[in-house]
Amino acid sequence: MKFWPMIKVLPVRTHFRFVRLARVFSTLSVLAIVASLGLSLFPFKPPCGGLACGIDFQGGTVLEISTAPKAVDLGAARAALGGMGIGDVQVQGFGAPSSALIRFQQPPGADANATAQRVQQRLTQTLGQVKFVRTDLVGPKISKELFGKGLLGLGLAILAMLLYIWFRFELQFGLGAVAALFHDVFLTFGLIAILRIEFDLKAVAAILTIIGYSMNDTVVVFDRFRENLRKYKRMPLGEVIDMSINEMLTRTIITSLTAVIALVALAVFGGPTLYGLSVIMLFGIAIGTYSSIYIAAPVIMLWGVKRGGDDEEAVPLKPATVR
Repeated sequence: MKFWPMIKVLPVRTHFRFVRLARVFSTLSVLAIVASLGLSLFPFKPPCGGLACGIDFQGGTVLEISTAPKAVDLGAARAALGGMGIGDVQVQGFGAPSSALIRFQQPPGADANATAQRVQQRLTQTLGQVKFVRTDLVGPKISKELFGKGLLGLGLAILAMLLYIWFRFELQFGLGAVAALFHDVFLTFGLIAILRIEFDLKAVAAILTIIGYSMNDTVVVFDRFRENLRKYKRMPLGEVIDMSINEMLTRTIITSLTAVIALVALAVFGGPTLYGLSVIMLFGIAIGTYSSIYIAAPVIMLWGVKRGGDDEEAVPLKPATVR
C-alpha cells in the first residue's frame, strides 16, 4: 500500500496559464456551438429537427417483451414488423437476452390500441410464445405537451441559475455563468444529434443534470475568484483568474473522476435504456469543466469586475503566444 492513496499523484498546486489561450478556445467554442445548432435543427422538421426524436416527443408505442427462457430473435422481429406500415420501427435488446424493447410510430388516423394489438399478434406469430411485460402509448397531443414542457424546464433552469449567480455575486458573473450553460446545452444537443441518441425525457433529465453540475463547478471557481480579487487588489485581472482556476483544479479533477466512475459503470451495466443518459452526462461533465475555464472566465474578463471602491477593470483578450 506504499502508493496509496492515489490522490497524492495529483499536484497540490498547478501553474497553468489558462487566460493566455482564452481567445483560441473561445473561438473554437463559438464554431462548435454553430455546428451543434446546425446539426440539431436541420432539417427544420417538427418536433425535434435533426435530433432522433423519441416516443415521448414524437408519439407512438413502446412494447417490452420477454421470450424467456429462449433469447429474442431481434432480426426476425424487425423483419416481421418492418412491412406493417407503422413507421419507424426500433427493436433492441433490453437487459437479459430474452428481453427486448420495441418502439414504433402511430400511423395517422389509426387507433393506438388496435395497432398495438396487431403488433402483438405479429410478434406472437413470428417469435412463438411472447410475454408482453408492458405497453406504453403516447399520443401526439401528449408528446407535444411533453416536448414543450421539456424545453420550458431547460429555459427556466438557466434563468434560475442567472438570478442565483446575480444575487450571490455580480451581474457579470451571472452572464459568464449563463454563457457557459448555453455553451454546455448547445454542445450536448450536438452530441445527441451526432451519435443519434434518442431525444426523450431521459435526455432532458440528463441535460438538466449537466446544467446543475456545470453551475456547481462554476460557482466554486467564482467563489475563489472573488476571494482572490479581495486579497490581491493590485494583481492583474488575468493573473487572478489563472490563480483561482489553478487553486481549484485538483478539486475539480477529483470531483469529476468520482462522477465519471459512477457513470461509466452505469453505461456499461445499465443496459440500452440508460446508455444514452450515461453518455450525455459523461460528455456534460467534461464540457462543464471546460466551460467554467474558457467560457465563463473570458466573459468576466471582457465585462470587467469591481475591486472594492476601484473602477471596473476589464482585460482585452489577446491572441495566444507560444513560448
